[in-house]
Amino acid sequence: MTERIQSQALYMQVADKLRDQIYQHQLQPGDAIDEMAMCERFGISRTPLREALKVLDSEGLIVLIPRKGSFVRNMDIEELNELFPVMAVLEGLCAREAVENCTEDDLKQLNCMHEKLEAYVLEGNIDAYYEQNFVFHQAIQDLSANKWLQRIIGDLRKILRLARHMQLTIPGRLEASLGEHRQIMQAFTQADANMADQCMQNHLKQQWQSLVNKQRAEE
Repeated sequence: MTERIQSQALYMQVADKLRDQIYQHQLQPGDAIDEMAMCERFGISRTPLREALKVLDSEGLIVLIPRKGSFVRNMDIEELNELFPVMAVLEGLCAREAVENCTEDDLKQLNCMHEKLEAYVLEGNIDAYYEQNFVFHQAIQDLSANKWLQRIIGDLRKILRLARHMQLTIPGRLEASLGEHRQIMQAFTQADANMADQCMQNHLKQQWQSLVNKQRAEE
């Protein structure tokens, strides 16, 4: 079945399609991207596809290897150790500034988002939890009202989405993540900016440690 794309910026729409396939795990870390199959599926030539692959390479989602092809990035321990500490500090700062800007209405909205997380854990629905978790973190970033911080975090989130869903599949991690979110919500409820910063950093560090432990166990 051909999925035709009509746009002047054709390669950008192709990049969006491929990015969605990566985030929805239709393309898994380490998978090779079959250029001929993608061209046939989208009804396009190789030129816009290769331009799209360059976009995803610049975002860190894929790796272009000369004479071998394109592969979905499979983050190794070294990359996890470089990225997660940076993201922890940035998201912690976001949470701190968000608490300082948070109104009663904002807090009610965050509580509604958190209640959905609670429900998804009861259902054992990892995919739904992950998507709602993304929305929750985005809401905190928006509350920070720091456009430069949001921009940097946005760029890093594109890469870390490759790993963040994976860590939720580790036994016990889904429930642990929810516990960390409860602590974050407590910080917002108490209007404690320092606590929000520390809890958010801990949340990221626990994700990081879980992934590192998983990779080491598989070696």
